[in-house]
Amino acid sequence: MGFHWPPFCSISHLHLHVLAPASQLGFLSRLFYRINSYWFITEIKSLLSLHGGQFSGEQEIRVNSPFWILSIPSEEMARGLMKRTVCAKSIFELWGHGRSAGELYASLKNYPVDKMLPYLQSDSTYKIHIHTFNKTLTQAQKIKKIDALEFLPFKGKVNLKKPEHIFWILEDYGMDPNNVPEEPFHLYFGRWIADGQRELIESYSVKKRHFIGNTSMDACLSFIMANHGRVKPNDVVYDPFVGTGGLLISSAHFGAYVCGTDIDYNTIHGLGKATRKNQKWRGPDENIRANLRQYGLEKYYLDALVSDSSRPIWRKGMLFDAIITDPPYGIREATRRTGAQKETDKTAERSTENHIFVSSSYHLSDIFFDLLKFAAEYLVMGGRLVYWLPIYRPEYTEEIIPRHPCLKLISNCEQMLSSHTSRRLITMEKVKEFKDQDQNSYLLDGQYMPYKGHNSFREKYFSGVTKRIAKEEKDNQK
Repeated sequence: MGFHWPPFCSISHLHLHVLAPASQLGFLSRLFYRINSYWFITEIKSLLSLHGGQFSGEQEIRVNSPFWILSIPSEEMARGLMKRTVCAKSIFELWGHGRSAGELYASLKNYPVDKMLPYLQSDSTYKIHIHTFNKTLTQAQKIKKIDALEFLPFKGKVNLKKPEHIFWILEDYGMDPNNVPEEPFHLYFGRWIADGQRELIESYSVKKRHFIGNTSMDACLSFIMANHGRVKPNDVVYDPFVGTGGLLISSAHFGAYVCGTDIDYNTIHGLGKATRKNQKWRGPDENIRANLRQYGLEKYYLDALVSDSSRPIWRKGMLFDAIITDPPYGIREATRRTGAQKETDKTAERSTENHIFVSSSYHLSDIFFDLLKFAAEYLVMGGRLVYWLPIYRPEYTEEIIPRHPCLKLISNCEQMLSSHTSRRLITMEKVKEFKDQDQNSYLLDGQYMPYKGHNSFREKYFSGVTKRIAKEEKDNQK
């Protein structure tokens, strides 16, 4: 059973659940995702592969329902998934399912008694919850539905405070709050197994973080990216556009050793003007290391270096288990790389320690193809690259997603930024060893040119903002 989290849904809160039969643990996911949204699905696919499972094309996914029935080989694997996922709220072993109360009861009566008995013994304790999606029941209605399950062979005692086993009745009344049916579309009954890690979203909230910047990544998205990257203990994870290190924190939480680079000298060293309101300058201990120390993760911090991502500093043979990053789009952070004095399009920047370097413009197409080339060379086989790709929606087609012959596209999820722009979370996996002939192979296969149209993403982004402001002003004058 699972939950869907803004900003990806039309529902204002997060919710998801999963159920499964014990033989081949089939899990019912409860999602509040927008129709055709694959955020939860792609996270679960990645976590399944991390735990040695495999996503089956036969999984039952209802895009108009918050529930998802998923087959998982074992309860142990199900618990492993829930120790990682931030999209799923809970997972249950599915005992029965129907489109009406009668169908649900018939399904429960057909469920093998020998699979029920270990949880219904006389020396055990239990309680039954009821949850309805898109409808509120009175307490009397809930008690009536629970009493209707008296045919189940419960022999233990009810304990509402600390039961050994918890069972749930789940009812799905559809996604339209303005047209709620009298009876549910689907009913489910199952045994609770585990909850997800939604509390991480609050405990790692950027609002409470010691060191932040204009583009610090939301905690929920950071953990989703780490899960897409299949980060596990003792991995080495790298962020070439590290900024304030938000993406390193989620990877370190899962036991990976983390490092990063950034062209911004002041950010890496925690110098310069503060981002927080009513604070002019950054404090003496505002830096990436301090962020990891705040969460008790400093032991996983390797280092953060000032470096230009277009000119890799790593020796040959240096391999990362995952590269997880959010490159600049030119909106709140400039797209820059180190330049030369003879370049005409350049700017000089002085840090608070009189460090001066010359930077030149760095087109989005170059940023992403340099990133893919770096990942192809420096990822371990099977390692993953996870990054955000800004998109001007009227011109979007899948053909413009940057490709590399050493990398396989795993998933592509959209997050809306405005009516005409969005960004896509791209996950790729290294499937082929990098060779010298792969150095610039992307220039030859036609993959480079389509994305060059997005070099003007900044202008297109702000053109939409300007049009919206003009329309609002015109409407206000009426």
